[in-house]
Amino acid sequence: MERAIEKSELFYQLLAEGADEKSLSWIRIQGEKIEKSGDSNSLFISFSQASRYFKKASLSLSEDIEARIHSNYENLEVSYWNLLQVARTYLVMKLPLEKEKWFKTISQLFETGDLYEQQALFAALPVLPFQNELIPRAIDGLRTNISLVFDAIALNNPFPSTYFPEANWNQMVLKAIFMQRPLYRIQNLDKRSNLALAAIARDFAHERWAAGRDVMPELWRLIAPFVDESFQKDLEQVLATEDTLQLKAAILAIHDSDFAPAKKYLEKYPEMVQSIQNEEISWKSIGSEFQRIRA
Repeated sequence: MERAIEKSELFYQLLAEGADEKSLSWIRIQGEKIEKSGDSNSLFISFSQASRYFKKASLSLSEDIEARIHSNYENLEVSYWNLLQVARTYLVMKLPLEKEKWFKTISQLFETGDLYEQQALFAALPVLPFQNELIPRAIDGLRTNISLVFDAIALNNPFPSTYFPEANWNQMVLKAIFMQRPLYRIQNLDKRSNLALAAIARDFAHERWAAGRDVMPELWRLIAPFVDESFQKDLEQVLATEDTLQLKAAILAIHDSDFAPAKKYLEKYPEMVQSIQNEEISWKSIGSEFQRIRA
């Protein structure tokens, strides 16, 4: 009976850096029960009870354990997880890999879990087995309007950029804009840029403007690789704003674009261009400031 034993130990070591001996002893015993019996109920019970032993506290990551995690899971950003998420991930990884039974058990966890349990499961997608078969589950999870769950899928998670078809990827990014989530935390956003998404983002901006509402400044990152005469007109409207953050976003989009006619606008903002070149203005800094302002 195949088990994900070795890699689960990475997550136990991660717990060991921030949990007390009582909690570690409990989870080790629960993991052994799940591993030896393959009993779904053992996982259901311990998965729920984990909140009694592990808090939603930030992780303490040593360089060694972080390096070991990255060597096993490319782009996995566990620094955004908490102890309780790690504990629940460890327990799930102890479940024997009998495919049919595994999916039945995991599906029940997804469908009956509370918000924090769903958060743990969706964030853990990159470390779970049967990745391709989990794509529909991840896509279905994006239907939520609860930021805690949505963020677990969309932000700091390599799963969407690795597995989502373009249509689902675009839908996720657009919903992140609608929910005003930080786009700079979506992995491989630039790598998966596409003209269809740029057009959708522009249409969304037009709808917001028509309703007299502002546009999330990070939106213009999506159109930067595709700036042409049409997109330039939209950026000209952004440049006319008195909002400094919007102005930074428009200048950065033009700076990042390859459309020569739009470059003339950079001449009017030499200080901003210099700040971009010095990496003082970036999509991350724009996104971070926007989230701080709206908080």
